[in-house]
Amino acid sequence: MSYNIDELSWSDVRNIFRKWRDDNERKSEDVIQLWDLILCEKQNKLGNERHLVLEQVMIAALDCNRIETAEDCIRILTAEFPGSLRIQKYKAMLLEALERYDDALDVLEQIIKKDETNAAPRKRKVAIFKAQGRTTDAIRELCDYMKRFMSDQEGWHELCGLYLAEGEYAKAAFCMEEVMLHNPHSHLIHQRLADIRYTMGGLDNIEIAKSYYCQAVKLNSNNLRALYGLFLCCGHIANSKAPLNKRKEAQKLAQWTITQIQAKTAASTTALSKGGKVLDKQPKEEVAALEQAFGGLDIAKAN
Repeated sequence: MSYNIDELSWSDVRNIFRKWRDDNERKSEDVIQLWDLILCEKQNKLGNERHLVLEQVMIAALDCNRIETAEDCIRILTAEFPGSLRIQKYKAMLLEALERYDDALDVLEQIIKKDETNAAPRKRKVAIFKAQGRTTDAIRELCDYMKRFMSDQEGWHELCGLYLAEGEYAKAAFCMEEVMLHNPHSHLIHQRLADIRYTMGGLDNIEIAKSYYCQAVKLNSNNLRALYGLFLCCGHIANSKAPLNKRKEAQKLAQWTITQIQAKTAASTTALSKGGKVLDKQPKEEVAALEQAFGGLDIAKAN
């Protein structure tokens, strides 16, 4: 922690907590430390902000496995808001921390019955299924969630990861396409969709992967992973039974890609050497391996 605790007043800690909430930073260990040493005894001075601080401390306590602190915060909030569905969700989170998953699911089901438009308890159900290793149930629950909240980009991204864990690459690709619709200018999304298509294999998927890798490089020319992927795609196409013009185009693109990889790894090596850091020879070895694999390809003979 960059703060000197001995010099902090309760109002200083309140302002720090407020800043962390506004910046969406958890800093759980720091929150618990400041709460125990300074703010806990002064919580009555927080006014209307007290409930937000209690929620913040409760989540931090669960992160740090401070069950008693979390229980105290939930008890105070329950006394002041006895019928709040938000507090019920916190009780379910506490049950999760205690690994009482079935009880937590029961609480979440009650919340959903009272408010079907509440997205938070549905997400918590997915998190519980993941914690239990029940990937199939997590996929089923998340699919049901996405039918109701189709614009949730994080939901599509999570569903993609679950499908990848199960080897359902076609469905994972569909999820990433949905993510791309919400954020078409992210080179990382194009790169991940290309990775999935490349993993699926087959000439058609390799062609699609090449297009997404190209777009990822266009959006961020420093994306080395996309450059490596593009080079591998070009190598597969050049060695395939694709039409001659496509194989020639792939070979030219592969040559351009390897030139870009060499230039960027050389620039990175130079920067590291100027900084006095130990150099890693692995990038050069990878480039040499790629050149050896595809550099001597002769399209004329392949025809």
